[in-house]
Amino acid sequence: MRKVLGGFLSCFFVLFLITGCGAKSQEDVKNALDAKLEEMTGYKAKAKMTLKTGKDSQVYEVEVWHSKPSYYRVNLKNAAKDQSQMILRNDEGVFVLTPALNKSFRFQSDWPQNSSQAYLYESLARDIMGDSEAKFKATKDAYVFETKTNYQNSAMLPTQEITLNKKDLTPRLVKIMDTDRNPLIEIEFSKVELNAKFDKGAFETKRNMTGAQMEVPTLAQDNKKPLEVKIPMDTPAGTSLVEEKEVKTENGKRIVLTYGGEKTFTLIQEQAVVKETAASTFVDGEPIDLGFAIGALSDQTLTWSSEGTDFMLASKDLTKEEMIMVARSMEGQMIK
Repeated sequence: MRKVLGGFLSCFFVLFLITGCGAKSQEDVKNALDAKLEEMTGYKAKAKMTLKTGKDSQVYEVEVWHSKPSYYRVNLKNAAKDQSQMILRNDEGVFVLTPALNKSFRFQSDWPQNSSQAYLYESLARDIMGDSEAKFKATKDAYVFETKTNYQNSAMLPTQEITLNKKDLTPRLVKIMDTDRNPLIEIEFSKVELNAKFDKGAFETKRNMTGAQMEVPTLAQDNKKPLEVKIPMDTPAGTSLVEEKEVKTENGKRIVLTYGGEKTFTLIQEQAVVKETAASTFVDGEPIDLGFAIGALSDQTLTWSSEGTDFMLASKDLTKEEMIMVARSMEGQMIK
């Protein structure tokens, strides 16, 4: 009887260690997270992203597909504004699709390896495992990490709080904070399906463009809203608007805003034109997530489309981080 009881207790002790009934340390969780990412084949995730950069919060639906090693499909949609964009990575490269404009840009890019992406599970995990100074706490049903960010504009958004479900280490909530620790971006995951299955054409560019256009119809050229000129709320210190010029074009008008001072830049806005064919245009730069849109960032320009308007920010003086700051501050902001 004593032998049986001893064997039972030994088994129980081993089971206790395996199931992790005791409190896990920060290093235990990091190791378990690393192992989970190594063994998984991919995932599907759904989330709600809220931007708190203006008077009114902007809410976007995010759907992510990832198949190892390097296939990605991220669909960003604002149902209230009837607009969507998609970023794809497949064997042909990295693509940004704007279905309503029948527009497709192609990049030769390392995305998403070149910076943090707050809606990608493995990117969040890299930020957790790569920050030796990360703060950690465990709650009843979650693990919470506070880490440094690795975004293109990390100087403006230096800190993030990542909450993982204790049960399976999948992401639950991400809060990205400014230098005053105000959460400006929140991503709340509603579903994460690990080791998801994908059919053969799941990441094909043409198929995804066609499918997206069935959900968000192509913008009608004869039903365009008048161009509403937006101005940025955030500009570098010592910089101000010095000139506004209106130029007539075949499709309406183009507004050119010139900013002078310590750091000069030009901001161009015009009504977007629907492409007749969806042939991809090559862009020498990187896809950049502005939150409300995916833009194309090069050394001296940042271009993006939003609500039927094309924007281009050009400057020899602004850093890439400053260009992103200016662009982000225009969504939901002042209209002239």
